[in-house]
Amino acid sequence: MVSSAARTRALRRIGPLAGLVLCAALLSGCDGSASPGGAARTSRSPGAGQAEAADGLQAQYQRVIRDVLPSVVQIQSGQDLGSGVVYDDKGHIVTNAHVVGNERTFKVTTANSEQAFTASLVASYPPQDLAVIKLDHPPDGLRAASFGDADKVEVGQIVLAMGSPLGLSSSVTQGIVSATGRTVSEGSTGGGTGATIADMVQTSAAINPGNSGGALVNLDGKVIGIPTLAATDPQLGGSAAPGIGFAIPASTVKTIAGQIVRYGRVVDSGRAALGITGRTVVDAENRPLGVAVVEVHPGGAADRAGIQPGDVITRVGDTEVTTITSLSEALAGDRPGQRTTVTYTRDGEQRTVNVTLGEQ
Repeated sequence: MVSSAARTRALRRIGPLAGLVLCAALLSGCDGSASPGGAARTSRSPGAGQAEAADGLQAQYQRVIRDVLPSVVQIQSGQDLGSGVVYDDKGHIVTNAHVVGNERTFKVTTANSEQAFTASLVASYPPQDLAVIKLDHPPDGLRAASFGDADKVEVGQIVLAMGSPLGLSSSVTQGIVSATGRTVSEGSTGGGTGATIADMVQTSAAINPGNSGGALVNLDGKVIGIPTLAATDPQLGGSAAPGIGFAIPASTVKTIAGQIVRYGRVVDSGRAALGITGRTVVDAENRPLGVAVVEVHPGGAADRAGIQPGDVITRVGDTEVTTITSLSEALAGDRPGQRTTVTYTRDGEQRTVNVTLGEQ
């Protein structure tokens, strides 16, 4: 949203983008060398080949933008602005939970249109920072986006981020997929949901306030993710770290949005849980030591394993746990029903138990 940039912990810096230069060089024309038979081959100059490659890539960019941008909308939620992606021709739009906030009605502006349409909340799912709203009166010709296969997303792919950064509707930036499979936690202040999200796509495409809920698109015109977070750099006083943004993968978007559209809520989150309420505990020097169990949910995974209020969790499986956030990250890649171990301290004694994880 425009009013507050999403926050996440800073990751390592990445080098400058060089994809376009490499592409042009690799697609250059023949080198003019002689054929095996000795006859000279007709060739174009290297400059002409590079120009052709650049023209072809530019034409592909423009084709993708023409195809996908009509499916990306601007969402006004109260006084804040964000983005959304048309999910189907019935008027369902998927966006971030932090974009809709606590609002239930919205104004939606489609690409290249000045008319604002009204929309209502279907459901919000903050643990995955996703939500679905529905246009009250979908316009004719509403075009749904096409979502890609998350398993085919590879590091180095060229991507375009489409949305309304800083309120500038129908904006497009470009970059590459910098990494996949990131587990990232967003802040709970300034409008964030505090969600810990697994398998996120890291991109160098500029992600600015207002891009949240928009589309991260490959050159096949498929939405491969929903831009959600921009990294912050503690060395820059918490300012946005250039070239490090994150998008919720298309597979997660389709799973969560599909359930909301069909059932009006999420019925199978696929997110593992211990079934506790906890808080971070620190030592005398304010260093985090683990997660103190404040409440054990009856019948939950922790309850079945004998974990009690007052226990301090220090490890899940092979992952050290020092804070609530690290506990969420330790569970983010697990599935309900999966067996793991939980290490905790009780009355100064360390214990380890087997746990069958529940569902959040």
